[in-house]
Amino acid sequence: MAPITSSLFAISVFAPLGGFLIAGLLGRVLGDKFAKLISIFGMFVAVVFSWCVLGSMLHSGIGSTIVPIFEWIHAGNFNVSWYLRMDMLSVSMLTMVTSVSLLVHIYSVGYMSHETMPTYRFFAYLSLFTFSMLMLVTSDNLIELFFGWEAVGLSSYLLIGYWYTRPSAIAAAIKAFVVNRIADLFFLVGICVLFLLSGSVFYDDIFHKIPELANTQYHLLGYSFQAYEFIALLLFIGAMGKSAQLFLHVWLPDAMEGPTPVSALIHAATMVTAGVFLMARMSPLVEFAPHVKMFIVIMGATTAFFAGTVALAQPDIKKSIAYSTCSQLGYMFVAVGVGAYQVAMFHLTTHAFFKALLFLGAGSVIHALHDEQDMFKMGGLSKKLPATCLLMWIGCLALGGIFPFAGYWSKDAIMEAAWMSGSTVGHYAWIMTAITAFLTAFYSWRLLFLVFHGKPKDQKLYDHAHESSFVMTLPMCVLATGAVIGGFVLEPYYIGHHQLAFWNDSIFNAPTNHIMTLMHHTPYLIAKAPLALGILGIVVAFVCYIVAPKIPVMMASGLKGVYQFLLNAWYFDKLYDFIFVRPYVVFSKLLWKVGDQEIVEGMPVALARITDRTAKGVSWIQNGSFAFYAFTMAIGLVVVLATFLIYH
Repeated sequence: MAPITSSLFAISVFAPLGGFLIAGLLGRVLGDKFAKLISIFGMFVAVVFSWCVLGSMLHSGIGSTIVPIFEWIHAGNFNVSWYLRMDMLSVSMLTMVTSVSLLVHIYSVGYMSHETMPTYRFFAYLSLFTFSMLMLVTSDNLIELFFGWEAVGLSSYLLIGYWYTRPSAIAAAIKAFVVNRIADLFFLVGICVLFLLSGSVFYDDIFHKIPELANTQYHLLGYSFQAYEFIALLLFIGAMGKSAQLFLHVWLPDAMEGPTPVSALIHAATMVTAGVFLMARMSPLVEFAPHVKMFIVIMGATTAFFAGTVALAQPDIKKSIAYSTCSQLGYMFVAVGVGAYQVAMFHLTTHAFFKALLFLGAGSVIHALHDEQDMFKMGGLSKKLPATCLLMWIGCLALGGIFPFAGYWSKDAIMEAAWMSGSTVGHYAWIMTAITAFLTAFYSWRLLFLVFHGKPKDQKLYDHAHESSFVMTLPMCVLATGAVIGGFVLEPYYIGHHQLAFWNDSIFNAPTNHIMTLMHHTPYLIAKAPLALGILGIVVAFVCYIVAPKIPVMMASGLKGVYQFLLNAWYFDKLYDFIFVRPYVVFSKLLWKVGDQEIVEGMPVALARITDRTAKGVSWIQNGSFAFYAFTMAIGLVVVLATFLIYH
C-alpha cells in the first residue's frame, strides 16, 4: 500500500504543474477552452489522488514517509535532493489546497467568461500558484520549502497584476512582491543560520540536532540569546510577510486589484496560510523559543484587533473581507504562540472553506453588478441574488463563530487555548480576540445588510443585477457545505480525542506543553463568551443598518477623526510612504542625477572634452609651415646645446 500511496501523493503534487505547462504553452494555439479544461483536469486529478492518500493514511496509520523525486543541488559538500515529505501535516494541507483550488478553477470559468483578454494565461497562473503552494507544504527540507515560498510570491505577482493594463493592478502586484521580499530576507537568513549550526537543511536532521542548539548563544547589545530564539524570530518574521501580520500587512488589501478568484485563492487556501504552516512545520524548534512564542501571541492578537477595526469602515466589499482574512490569521498565530499548533491548523482549514466562500460570494455580487464593489451603492439584492445571499449568510455565520458552523469550533478553540495558557500574554490575547469576535460579527453583518437587505441605493445597478450561473454557484455550494459541517466533522481529528493518532507526530508539543489538554477544561463563561459576543455583534449591526440606518452616519460624522483613522487603515500606508517611500525616491533621484548622470556618465564626457581641448590646443603646432618647422628645430637645437654646455 505504501508505494502506491507514495505514487498517488507525488502525482497529486505535480498534476497542477502539468496543467500549468500544457495550458501555458498550448493555450495560445489551442484556445482558452482547451486551457480551462486541461488546468481543471490537472486539479481534478490532484484532488482525487490527494483524498485517496488521506484515506489511506487514516486507514493504515502511515507516519512520516519520504518520497524521492530527483537529485537537485550538488555544490561541493552541499547536496540537496528533491524529496516530498508525506505526513499528516503535509497531506492535510495538500487535500485542502487542491480542493479549494479546484473549486476556484471551476468558478473562474463563469467569472472570467466576459473577459476580453485571453484567459489561458489566467488559468495557467492559477495552476502554477497551486503547484507552488504544494511544493511549499510537501517539502522535506528548507531549501525546497523556500523554493515553493518564492514561487508562491512570483505566482501572486502574476495573478494580482493579471490586468496589466491597469496601473493600480501593476502597483499592487509590485507592492505585494516587494513587501514579501523584505520578510523573505529574514527567512533566508534564518535558513542559513540553521544550516551553519546544524550542518543540514533537512527537517529530520535539524530536529534531531535541536538539543545541541540549546548550548549555542548569540550576544547582541549586551543581551544573550539562545539559538532557538534567534532562529525562530527570523523564521517568524518571514511568516509575518506571507501571512500579512501587523507592520507587514500592507500588501494584502491592495491584492484585491486582482480578479476575485485570485483573492479567494490567495486569502483562503494558499499564500497567506504559508506562514502558519511554517510555524507548525518548525514546531520542534519554535517550542523551545518561549520569548519568540510570547512575541507571536502579541503580534497575532494585535493584528486580529487591528484588522477587525479597519474592516468596520471599509466601503469596498472585497477589502472588508480582505481585512477579515488578516484578522483571522492573527487568531491562528495566537494559537501558534501558546503552543496549540493543532488548533492553528484547525482554524486554517475551516477558514479556507468559509473565507473562500465569502470571496466567491463577493465575486458573484461584483459580477452581477458589472464590477461595482462599493457596498454603499448596493442594497436589497437578496431578491435578485437569492442563492448568493443564502450562501453569503452561511459564510458569515461561520466567520462570526455562530454554532454549529465551522468557525465556532476552531475560533473558539483558539480563544480557549489562549486563556488556558495561563500567561499574561495569553490573557491579553483572549481579551483582544474577544473584542475582535464582536467586531467580526458586526462587520460581517454590516456587509450582509448593506449588500442584500434594506432598499436599493442605486436603482440602475439593482435593475440590471442577476444571479450567477450554475458554474459559479456550484463551487460556492460545496464550500458552504464545508462551512456548515467542517467544524464538528474535523474537530475530533484535529484537536479532539483522535488528534494524537491523526497528527501522528507530524506536529511537536514539548513534554511541558499541556495546552491541548488544558483547553478542554476552559471555564464555561470563558468558553461561551465568544458566541455571546458574536450574537451581540449581529444584534448591534441589525440595529445600525436595518432598524436605524442613520446611526452609522451620525457616528461617522460625529467621530470623523476616528472614522478616517479606520478608513485609512491606521494610516500605515501614509506612514510608510513618509518614512520609507519618499526618502527612497529622493535618494534614488539623487543617485540618478548626481551619481549616474553627473559622475558615472559625466566622467567619460569630461575625459572626452579634456582630450578634445588638449588636441585642439596642440594642433596649432602642425600648421604645415616649413619656416615654422625650421624655427622650431632651431629652438630645439639651441636648448640642447645650452643644456650640454651647462652640465659639461
